[in-house]
Amino acid sequence: MKLASLMHGRDGRLVIVSGDLTRATDAFPVVATLQGALDDWDRCAPRLADLAESLEHGSVPSFRFHEHDCASPLPRAYQWVDGSAYVNHVELVRKARGAEMPESFWTDPLMYQGGSDSFLGPREAVKLASEDYGIDLEAEIAVVTGDVPMGVMPEEARGLIRLVMLVNDVSLRNLIPNELAKGFGFLQSKPSSAFSPAAVTPDELGPAWKDGKLNLPLLAQVNGKPFGKPQAGVDMTFDFGVLIAHAAKTRPLVAGTIVGSGTVSNRDADGGPGRPVAEGGLGYACIAEQRMVETIRHGAPKTPFLRFGDSVRIEMKDAAGHSIFGAIEQEILPYA
Repeated sequence: MKLASLMHGRDGRLVIVSGDLTRATDAFPVVATLQGALDDWDRCAPRLADLAESLEHGSVPSFRFHEHDCASPLPRAYQWVDGSAYVNHVELVRKARGAEMPESFWTDPLMYQGGSDSFLGPREAVKLASEDYGIDLEAEIAVVTGDVPMGVMPEEARGLIRLVMLVNDVSLRNLIPNELAKGFGFLQSKPSSAFSPAAVTPDELGPAWKDGKLNLPLLAQVNGKPFGKPQAGVDMTFDFGVLIAHAAKTRPLVAGTIVGSGTVSNRDADGGPGRPVAEGGLGYACIAEQRMVETIRHGAPKTPFLRFGDSVRIEMKDAAGHSIFGAIEQEILPYA
């Protein structure tokens, strides 16, 4: 089933959305918010699934579903942790600055804890004080968990994934070096993220969801032009089961925890750095990666970061070309 939160109060108004993203029905007879559903998933999920089936058959009241009416599925969450499952991306970062990558990065995931109190809606503008921050998109996959016990193993963790969605993990590249130099991680360089209009249960993804990976292209556009179409299931060193187990090594995770994949990143067919879409490659899920490749190949980056007035779009389509989660579509604007 597909779930969405319409803008309403701080935690949204939960609705069930039809498979083709055209109709919706209120979940209120079962539960008012997505967090409420996650807190009582064993009771709520079967009843929500019944509503979803009734919606598909036209046997419950429904209304037109508009993606621009959506908040993020969880407008605020108890926890948001973002991994770096695509080690190819990390390797390129280090190679572009002439640094070797520790071997441990291939076996021990990188992960940071982000702010989760003010997520943006999927069509809400990204408003920032300065273009000089180095504004970048990061197209990623994310999962929402149920309650996860401390010390969970990856195999068990995969079974605790309740929902899958897309994320634009907005990054301010020019603020990152000074923050990381302090040795305490990201804060100012990671403003509010935005998630796809719909969050879907793994069974909704069919064979594209396997072993904690989503095996479809993640589509990114900048200013209406194709920017990337990397395969999300390829070159994913750590699946979501491994990422969840990493986060839960020393503490339990509460229902509603969001775990991100990090920037989706593919090698080129020849094993080298990826090529832009315009050159026949799969492109990139963030501008920083394109700039890294330009540095490796040409000695310096040439692609600018995002400017005020630019727009980004992130989406994923099924094998028939239908949008699965709806689109994250955001304009970059000055914060007044």
